[in-house]
Amino acid sequence: MSNNAIKCIGCGAMFQTLDPNQPGYIDPKLLEEEREVLLCKRCFRLKHYNEAPEVTLSSDAFRKTIGRIAEEDALIVNIIDLFDFSGSMISGLNRIVGNDDIILVANKRDLLPKAVKNDKIERWLRQMVKEYGFNVLDVVIVSAEKGHGVDDLMASIETHRKGRNVYMVGCTNVGKSTLINRIIRTFTPQQQNLITVSQYPGTTLDFIEIPLTQDAALIDTPGIVNEHQYAHYVSKDTLKRMLPKKEIKAKVYQLNPRQTLFIAGLARFDFIKGKRSSFVCYFSNVLYIHRTKLEQADRIFEEHHGKLLSPPQTDELDRLGAFRRYSFTLPEEKTDIVISGLGFITAHAPKAQVALYVPERVGVFLRPSLI
Repeated sequence: MSNNAIKCIGCGAMFQTLDPNQPGYIDPKLLEEEREVLLCKRCFRLKHYNEAPEVTLSSDAFRKTIGRIAEEDALIVNIIDLFDFSGSMISGLNRIVGNDDIILVANKRDLLPKAVKNDKIERWLRQMVKEYGFNVLDVVIVSAEKGHGVDDLMASIETHRKGRNVYMVGCTNVGKSTLINRIIRTFTPQQQNLITVSQYPGTTLDFIEIPLTQDAALIDTPGIVNEHQYAHYVSKDTLKRMLPKKEIKAKVYQLNPRQTLFIAGLARFDFIKGKRSSFVCYFSNVLYIHRTKLEQADRIFEEHHGKLLSPPQTDELDRLGAFRRYSFTLPEEKTDIVISGLGFITAHAPKAQVALYVPERVGVFLRPSLI
């Protein structure tokens, strides 16, 4: 069996036997055994030991791979992380997919409070997508982890596919591979091979095809890298604590002016000026939020970063780099102050002056309130 003709079912990388530090490496002895299911070394260790991958696509190879989509008349399923909408939206999606039709899939519904109705979420998503400048055929809300909404997604795909291939497109960590595996288990059980799933960015390295019919396939694609997402700058241990796994429990803080909230050691929020107001924090339940006076904030950050204020750990500080200050005067309407890849703070405090500190490479956004 030629290793030039075989791809790893887990990540899509072409098998190779020369360099263990490059995508697709496999022990030559495994190729000689001609096993029915083969995983590269990287996917094997991800699956069995949950180790972070050591290799990813170069930026040039990534652009070349993902750019093939626009050359084909296909249906695009754009998967976003509902909890991290602003961090997982793809800026300039039309440049990647050309004129192909798009279905928007909002994954990780299970992380938002159950009291929030799906109808409200869908209206909010449609409003936000328009602001990003592209149109969608449909909006489907799902939880790949729980299996909720997958039937609705497949019905939408069948309605709009019209005999074409279906490309699953999304940023890293939106749960794309988890969703595809849920589809495989439910709708194509004859496909025994499942795609490698992990919490680490860059798991899928090339296209992976799952047959839908004799003439068309469901195709997993490499996760698009949004460099403003926090996940790209922290250790695997910090990432485990940052990424929520259960329904987020909102933490409400009644703040007076000149009070500060630390979201672990990952972000700092200052309420500088305005009327006493409620600020609702939506972050992973395991992250400690510390409240203090604004005049003490610099000292507390300096003395307790990596200790009381952790994660991150002290040895991660160089990786995160300098923290940048963002200043805002909040609008009249209820607003989310979003930290890309980490979470958000909801406030209804018209004309209040606030500031946010995060590593300079991490994105910060204001948007109409989701919840």
